[in-house]
Amino acid sequence: MLFSRICKRFFVITFSLVICFSFFACRETPLDDPIDEENLPALRDYVIEPGHQSIQTWTDTTAANLTSNIKIGWNLGNTFDAHNSNDNINTPVLTLETRWVNHRTTEENISTIKNAGFNAIRIPVTWFKVLDENYIIREDWIARVTEVVNWAEANDMYIILNTHHDERIFKFTNSSVNNSLIVFKRVWSQIAVQFRNYNEKLIFEALNEPRTIGSSYEWQGGEYSEQRNLNRHYQVFVDTVRASGGNNDKRILMVNTYGASAEQNAMNGLVIPVDPVPNKIIVSIHAYTPFLYAHEYPGDNAWSHNRSQITSIMTLAYNTYVRNGFPVIIGEFGARREKDGPIRDAWAEFYVDEARKRNIPCIVWDDGGRFRLLLRTTNTFDSDTYLDAMMRGAGVR
Repeated sequence: MLFSRICKRFFVITFSLVICFSFFACRETPLDDPIDEENLPALRDYVIEPGHQSIQTWTDTTAANLTSNIKIGWNLGNTFDAHNSNDNINTPVLTLETRWVNHRTTEENISTIKNAGFNAIRIPVTWFKVLDENYIIREDWIARVTEVVNWAEANDMYIILNTHHDERIFKFTNSSVNNSLIVFKRVWSQIAVQFRNYNEKLIFEALNEPRTIGSSYEWQGGEYSEQRNLNRHYQVFVDTVRASGGNNDKRILMVNTYGASAEQNAMNGLVIPVDPVPNKIIVSIHAYTPFLYAHEYPGDNAWSHNRSQITSIMTLAYNTYVRNGFPVIIGEFGARREKDGPIRDAWAEFYVDEARKRNIPCIVWDDGGRFRLLLRTTNTFDSDTYLDAMMRGAGVR
């Protein structure tokens, strides 16, 4: 999540006015034409270095057990998910990675996060910008993503790898869903093959905040037809990963509500996909709550009078999913740096602790900007008291 939702809509409107200079900057229109799937070339069925060439030792676990072992996580935000209208199939990997945060991720960044108490990392990745005309991912891009995944693995972290900001190729309207499913399958086929040999601590997250940008139900959980089409993507996701070999026949998978919304409508609309392996599905929601305090500036300067907004969404997630055997992860949360101080510290501890009471781990959003936690150039933290508050809430300190 990069901007406030108001800014997101402004970006979309502005972006649509920009003249496209590269093939993929203009990809949205051709995607509405029928894709001849039968004539698309075969995808690679080999692992690109530095991916694991042999199957790693697997400790079998359920989604619930794995989730219970995640204390608290951190998002490598605005990094591999960065993009703009000038990106194309030939844009250098370093340019793509540093487009929004002017820093190349280092192994020390990941070690710093682990040593601070985070035992999970979410790595958001945007893929549309590195696809050729046949929806094949650039090898140098997936190799760089793999390098960072390997650093997290070396730190014995739980790793969540997803598709992020790919609304230009993954669509949920009735007119676009058939093409979207073809592209979605091809993208996830390649990701799954690349990481098929990794152990149980690598989790695949199907999407991010799946939605139709600018629609009237964008942040209210979607309307029925789009919820149905989103659920079709999740079944393709499960089927594709399970068929990709290695350890993927039993890997833990994560699906999102529409828009990753914590609204009742979004939770009601999510149908857990059929999985041949039981107890391997996690549900993800995002919640910057209370919204006017945590997400907006100037917004509200206090939150304690809105404690019920926090507890109600967590209780709803617990009652809808956790108590019915489907664990939940809050994949994004956080409060802006402008709110730094004792009030934000108290919010962070309360938020994470309330989630922990319901067996829901949280993954803080760090975009290197308004939600920055780690100063990546120095491997120091913006606010030690904010960090400590989250760790207390998570039971780490």
